[in-house]
Amino acid sequence: MSILTVKNLNHGYGGREILKDVSFRLLKGEHVGLIGANGEGKSSFMNIITGKLEPDEGQIEWSKRVRVGYLDQNAVLEKGMSIRDTLRGAFKYLFDLEQEMQDLYMKMGEVSEEELADMLEDVGTIQDILDHNDFYIVDSKVAETARGLGLEELGLDRDVDDLSGGQRTKILLAKLLLEKPDILLLDEPTNYLDEQHIVWLKRYLQEYENAFLLISHDIPFLDSVVNLIYHVEDKEVTRYVGNYSDFERVYEAKKLQLEAAYKRQQQEIAELEDFVARNKARVATRNMAMSRQKKLDKMDIIELAREKPKPVFNFKEGRTAGKLLFETRDLIIGYESPLSKPLNLRMERGQRIAIVGANGIGKTTFVKSILGQINPYKGEVELGDTLQIGYFEQEIKEKNQRTCIEEIWQEFPGWTQFEARAALAKCGLTTNHIESKMMVLSGGEQAKVRLCKILNRETNILFLDEPTNHLDVDAKEELKRALKEYKGGILLISHEPEFYQDVATEIWDLEQHSIKL
Repeated sequence: MSILTVKNLNHGYGGREILKDVSFRLLKGEHVGLIGANGEGKSSFMNIITGKLEPDEGQIEWSKRVRVGYLDQNAVLEKGMSIRDTLRGAFKYLFDLEQEMQDLYMKMGEVSEEELADMLEDVGTIQDILDHNDFYIVDSKVAETARGLGLEELGLDRDVDDLSGGQRTKILLAKLLLEKPDILLLDEPTNYLDEQHIVWLKRYLQEYENAFLLISHDIPFLDSVVNLIYHVEDKEVTRYVGNYSDFERVYEAKKLQLEAAYKRQQQEIAELEDFVARNKARVATRNMAMSRQKKLDKMDIIELAREKPKPVFNFKEGRTAGKLLFETRDLIIGYESPLSKPLNLRMERGQRIAIVGANGIGKTTFVKSILGQINPYKGEVELGDTLQIGYFEQEIKEKNQRTCIEEIWQEFPGWTQFEARAALAKCGLTTNHIESKMMVLSGGEQAKVRLCKILNRETNILFLDEPTNHLDVDAKEELKRALKEYKGGILLISHEPEFYQDVATEIWDLEQHSIKL
């Protein structure tokens, strides 16, 4: 049974064609990975099928009474609501039904026998729905999901307005999973999850009975939960059966076949064109030349997919830093209340450190305290002399109205048009991207612009807060290579072991110093 049918979908933005004549069917129980390079249109496709974006052409048809759950990272949580109340909101439709049932009971003493029979039938139907949806164990289901995603550690009575962006995303995800819709639409759900909660979500999705459509650049995660791949490339969406590894094998084989067929056809075209050129003027061979020309005219020309610009990241090395990069003395991080025990940590030249630990324990707060962007709750930080710092921030909240090239000129006002465009192109951005506003770019494209600014400044220490969030596979691999070659110090926050284990020489687990667990 088809849950979603998309027919002949076309969509573009600012003169740039993103999706062309896309048709797509999602069946009950399918677990689909929607993949593709940054900027190919995955999030646009998701926004179109959820009605947040109007396509230029095409039809989107959902089957009747289908319940759709969409993890929208821009959703607003209501101030004054506790985490528990927000999660219980997933069952609002059941609470409404229970209230309807109570109202019916209240009216039963005032109605005729015929009306009473109808009311009793309605009450029976509502009772069946409540029983079938485990209404009477709602609180234990809330507690179980909160535990699985690490929300219990925050305190379920805590105000949602009190939380970081990552914690809010976790709550939205937990609420969505509790709603158990007929189809889940998840856009990069692992971005704000730490390792143990990614494992929990992986297990949850493996056992999920209903359909889901998942955008992710986390290949091990994707590989373990999907049974179908839809690949977005060159404005088209192509279906592949199996997980990501199966897709890679088939995709590479198809690519090699197409390249071989293209070479054979180009050879045949060259030979036909040569024959026509040599023989069309001679009376004796003119008919044969015309016959070859007709064959050329009717030929279905094979076209190879345009080569995607692959990013090339090379960090500019600054002068050699002193032995000490930073040292904390009885540093307690926090805002109105402390997040950590006293920290006495030291980083020296040549160290490459990965910071790990659960969401909400203060990894980002720790980095910002070292950089002096926020004041320590207590204690002090000493920075080494002659530091040239590059800082990649995890979250940029404000809507940026500047174009990519204007964003680069903000950082490098002396650069020429050519220098700015060349630097952005090296980071894998096309002319269309470069001339677009930052706010309309995908998360991965925005990350590449922000990386471009750091790459082109001389640095001797890098503070990187979840730099791989939103980056596609090629960009992730290139960033890993560049960091392995970088001679300066690296302090890296990451939830992806496959990434940080190849870059870091040591790991600091902030959970050991946290008072939040």
